Amino acid sequence: MFERPERGERAVLVHVGAGGAPLPDEQREFEALALAAGAEVVARIDAPLREINPRFLVGTGKLAQIRQAASDSSAELVLVDHHLSPAQERNLEQEIGRRVVDRSGLILDIFALRARTHEGKLQVELAQLQHLATRLVRGWSHLERQKGGIGLRGPGETQLETDRRLLARRIRQLQERLARLARHRDLSRHQRRRHDVPVVSLVGYTNAGKSTLFNRMTDAGTLVADQLFATLDPTLRAVEFPAGGRFVLADTVGFVRDLPHELIAAFESTLEETRESRLLLHVVDATDPAHGERIEQVEKVLAEIGAAHLPLVRVYNKTDILAIEPRVDRAETGMPSRVWLSAATGVGVNLLLDCIAEFLCRERIRGTVRLTVAQARLRALLFARNAVRTERDAADGGWEIGIDMDRADFLDLQRTEGLQVQTLPVADRPVAASAE
Repeated sequence: MFERPERGERAVLVHVGAGGAPLPDEQREFEALALAAGAEVVARIDAPLREINPRFLVGTGKLAQIRQAASDSSAELVLVDHHLSPAQERNLEQEIGRRVVDRSGLILDIFALRARTHEGKLQVELAQLQHLATRLVRGWSHLERQKGGIGLRGPGETQLETDRRLLARRIRQLQERLARLARHRDLSRHQRRRHDVPVVSLVGYTNAGKSTLFNRMTDAGTLVADQLFATLDPTLRAVEFPAGGRFVLADTVGFVRDLPHELIAAFESTLEETRESRLLLHVVDATDPAHGERIEQVEKVLAEIGAAHLPLVRVYNKTDILAIEPRVDRAETGMPSRVWLSAATGVGVNLLLDCIAEFLCRERIRGTVRLTVAQARLRALLFARNAVRTERDAADGGWEIGIDMDRADFLDLQRTEGLQVQTLPVADRPVAASAE
């Protein structure tokens, strides 16, 4: 095992290219990840991979080059832009004589630096332990019983089992704590659903400008920094529409290429906010030459967390740098599909608010309901679902009620209680539901 300095480790970056030379954009991103983790980059090695060496990932010639570069630069660490199996990581460390960290381990380390809330720290620790589990067990393999023999009996096996048991116990503790926090988060979501307050989530590649846009729309004052994963812990704030009504805007963790599966599993409750959203705003850095690839990678992660089916609007940010006028592009259905704006200057944010209102109102039923005295139960259910906006007594002793409610709730009451809307008001523009 190697000592782990706190910060400022001198690192050799190994840029691995699957099937050929590594792409310049991926090289820049990996270097940014290394800098975000606090590493000092002292050497870079390109390692085209035409076939994978099962022992070291790279070939023996490239391995010798990495070992020489680490020695010449007095590096303490080798960072590999690829997933390494536990055996490959151990073999590389033995051959190079320095600690080796793969892409997943590096991202987990950055998340550990960025976590601020209690829940965020627990989630990161769980992800790290799940990532470490196979590496720790494999690391003790030289102490396991192998055909018996002197030096390979008793205590070695006991030590391995002890490590497994301690690790499994801590993972269970973290999962139980996160389950309790998830139940609390579920209560908050239930309250928002009960008051019929829709949630809109900002998603996108890390450092695309989500937090800047979030602050522009909410005046929340959350951390904004030109670095990867500046935002880790989710933040929710209510946003008022100019014409009345409101929604909850959620700022979520940024996605990245090859996001470790351990993180997706550990952040299950946090990502639930995204899955429960009424609308996703996919923030795209319009100045990024590789924004097309970034879009594909974000959509891949959305599919992994079960959010690919949700309505989505792409928000192309940083139009001020490109000198592009803000605008809204629409799909063939007539609904907004892309919004061009500048979160830094605020130009075009009003267009985004209009698009959000349009999407949220599309899923709503507004109109007048006439109920008889015999339908008092239905009236009570409408109040319980916060759907009543106006009410006046009818001549027959019943009620004439103006409703504004979620389409799913309306269909449920229509099926179970026979709810019908008699008239639909004419509005100049959609207005999102208000919340008491």
